[in-house]
Amino acid sequence: MLIAFSVAPSGTGRTDGSVHDAVAAAVAVVRASGLPHRTSSMFTELEGEWDEVMAVVKDAVDAVQPFGSRVSLVLKADIRPGRTGEIDGKLERLEAALSDQARGADAD
Repeated sequence: MLIAFSVAPSGTGRTDGSVHDAVAAAVAVVRASGLPHRTSSMFTELEGEWDEVMAVVKDAVDAVQPFGSRVSLVLKADIRPGRTGEIDGKLERLEAALSDQARGADAD
């Protein structure tokens, strides 16, 4: 399965609203997991089996908890049994489709 998740504290008491230290703690958990992952400015994507992925999410939430009085978690999952390598495979198929469309437009 693939998941995209974002975890952040609230009630941090920081006047600038920054949560980068807390996010860094969560991303460190993801990186230490050894699972395929990718982090962008808004979400971290993670690939693996249900139990191992959800354990990493729980550990990431636990890592963020000390930074505020509450934790917000947003999670989206693509559950497709029997598929692996989708963290890159989905993007490769998208790029191929875009390339095919561009070639079709050039033929017009």
